[in-house]
Amino acid sequence: MRPGYLPWERLRMSDDAPCVRDDDVELTRAQFRARIEAFAAQLAATGFGRGDVLAIMLPNRLELLVALFAAWRLGGAATPVNPAFTASEADHQITDSGAVVVVNGGPAAPTGGRTAIHVGDMRTADSGAPLPPVALRPDDLALLIYTSGSTGRPKGVMLDHANVEAMSGTMAAHFSLTERDHCLLVLPLFHANAIMVSALATIRVGGQLSIVGSFSASRFFDHVEKLRPTYFSAVPTIYALLASLPDDVRPDTSSLRFVVCGAAPVSAELLDRCEERFGFTMVEGYGLTEGTCASACNPVDGVRKLGTVGPALPGQRIAIVREDGSPAGTGDIGEVVISGPTVMRGYLGKPEVTAETLVGGWLWTGDVGRLDEDGYLTIVDRVKDMIIRGGENIYPKEIEAVLTAVPGVLEAAVVGRPDDVLGESPVAYVSLYPDARIGDDELLEHCRRHLTRVKVPERIEILDGLPKNPVGKTDKPTLRRSLQPQPV
Repeated sequence: MRPGYLPWERLRMSDDAPCVRDDDVELTRAQFRARIEAFAAQLAATGFGRGDVLAIMLPNRLELLVALFAAWRLGGAATPVNPAFTASEADHQITDSGAVVVVNGGPAAPTGGRTAIHVGDMRTADSGAPLPPVALRPDDLALLIYTSGSTGRPKGVMLDHANVEAMSGTMAAHFSLTERDHCLLVLPLFHANAIMVSALATIRVGGQLSIVGSFSASRFFDHVEKLRPTYFSAVPTIYALLASLPDDVRPDTSSLRFVVCGAAPVSAELLDRCEERFGFTMVEGYGLTEGTCASACNPVDGVRKLGTVGPALPGQRIAIVREDGSPAGTGDIGEVVISGPTVMRGYLGKPEVTAETLVGGWLWTGDVGRLDEDGYLTIVDRVKDMIIRGGENIYPKEIEAVLTAVPGVLEAAVVGRPDDVLGESPVAYVSLYPDARIGDDELLEHCRRHLTRVKVPERIEILDGLPKNPVGKTDKPTLRRSLQPQPV
């Protein structure tokens, strides 16, 4: 197998053309390959090789991609770790993934007890002959991307090189990407979206990739005007922040051929507002990490249906299944199921959960939707309790587990409050043991110590008892309704 997204497979392209840049460094194709080869040699010297896993805990910067490609050059896999994770969150991913080496930001960063290479110590040049790349097989593990689940602890989604080849190739073809395209990467590289839609799709066609270290609404259009990208992929929260800029902000967006919106539901009003104000051609898509990123997307050139996430991407099939397991008719609502070459291998070390999610070659998404007569998908709701805050998936059970670990806490329930900018924000409800003496401020501080900031509830309310349904389960629908905006 010779995956098209590997830089050393793009030998016929001009070596001195711009390839990848971040806030500090700009590299040509030849320089990027040399960086990868140098770090691969350094990584191999630790004993890293085929079948091993490299944990990469870095913010958005060029070295993250260098480490990723170096792991693949040696026949290994990579697991990108959110650099904002607490030590307990990072250690869980590092140890659960079986990583043998960690690339991180410095001595204070979590390592899970593994060998660590600090980003400042990554080799940038090598005087010897480069190690030849390992011949990759389609079923070789490429990525372990962790996503939270209804059971609380994040699970490792296993994506092999066949998945990555299919997804990056599909994205490049769907957007008609060429050597002339230039992607502005603004989403975090520990997500499948940034890796597939922005990085690999661009690299495989020989285009340019500009990595923004952190998103700032006030500086975003400075990057657009200076770098002149042809596209970028973002989440609804980013578009909401851009749409909220002062009216006198009128940037030159003429270089942008299209922009992509995904990772969370977006309102038709926000799409309209951004297109009208900034002149974007916006295409909305849909997918899951378990599907290597995207399974449906509106076309750039063709019929774009506002409010839908488009038809199934080439090579994939989308169906709607009723609660009784029967196929839903056109326009009928049911659970969205997906099949095709981008469906994950499974969850690492979790055969039971994998068997529940992958049934008969179909990925059961937990999302509720409907297909129209043209095969365009509309996402209606979510089966699961997931909260999407600024494009980040948050699963209430993970927060609830942190809260119920506090002595004196009897029960905890977390639900999403609608938020105009972030989409949703988690709100926690807690009941205490009769003699417990603990306040909401103490509980919030406990959450801040054990959870990434995006997962910390915006507030915690202590109740005498949580509402229950007739079978004795916590009545989350009642809690959600209490957070809905009230009519004036």
